[in-house]
Amino acid sequence: MSRLLTWFSGQTWLLLTLCALFWAGNAVAGKLAVGHVQPFQLVLLRWVLVAAALWLIFGAEVRAHWHLLRPRLGWLVLISTVGFTVFNALFYIAALSTTAVNIGILQGAMPVMVLIGAFIAYRTPVAAVQALGVVITLIGVAVVASGGDPAAVIAAGMNPGDLYMLIAGAAYSFYAVMLRQRPEMPGTAFFTVMAVVAMLTSLPLAVGEAVVTGFTWPSVQGWLVVLYVAIFPSCLSQLFFLRGVDQIGPGRAGVYINLVPVFAAILAVILLSEQFRWFHAAALGMVLGGIWLAQRSRA
Repeated sequence: MSRLLTWFSGQTWLLLTLCALFWAGNAVAGKLAVGHVQPFQLVLLRWVLVAAALWLIFGAEVRAHWHLLRPRLGWLVLISTVGFTVFNALFYIAALSTTAVNIGILQGAMPVMVLIGAFIAYRTPVAAVQALGVVITLIGVAVVASGGDPAAVIAAGMNPGDLYMLIAGAAYSFYAVMLRQRPEMPGTAFFTVMAVVAMLTSLPLAVGEAVVTGFTWPSVQGWLVVLYVAIFPSCLSQLFFLRGVDQIGPGRAGVYINLVPVFAAILAVILLSEQFRWFHAAALGMVLGGIWLAQRSRA
């Protein structure tokens, strides 16, 4: 078992591919949660399980680096709330009224949102080919959001689920851009603290949801969804990604995120019997092609 784990931890391509697969599975999990666990309840239960598990493993690391975190506590609460609580709340609300295929493709546009955010916040230079990638990706997003028929959106408005997913992507992109200011400390300890903050800030949402819509316990399927999102997208994906970044750097590791919309579309068709239509294929090609262009640089 020890040799197997050592071999597995050294297979960077496998770690990062599984990471993308688990994140893509979150889109399917969001659809499977509908009617079985309430959206904000799912967010709270997810972070309760994640925070508890991570604190048991990395709590000592957090205490050892607390002197670095304490002066930045306000900033940490802000990015954890926006990147984890708000993102996930909007993500699962989006699943109530849009497809997992749409969620996956719209989620795939986040690297370009991060590029735009980095330019706004830090004036990070954007080359002409990167700007072209941004435009192509945004066109792909528009194709998905309009269902291949822009006239229908003008007449009836955008699907609320797609709109929520776009706002969720913007929230996570803000979090990703702000990570540039992260204190110099182990990523595992930093992620543990963010998980605890996400748990605390998701509690008012879950309580408000219970007051407005009534409290119900998750069904068996709802608990299975909770366990999936806590174990795979929340914990294993994060740890696999951290390991991948350690081995090949953030730039090359980030390319694997492009697999998320691909896997999400495949899983949605297989597990949810959703239709994969022509505009999905066109949008997926534009989103992936745009991201590829946007990631090109001289460095």
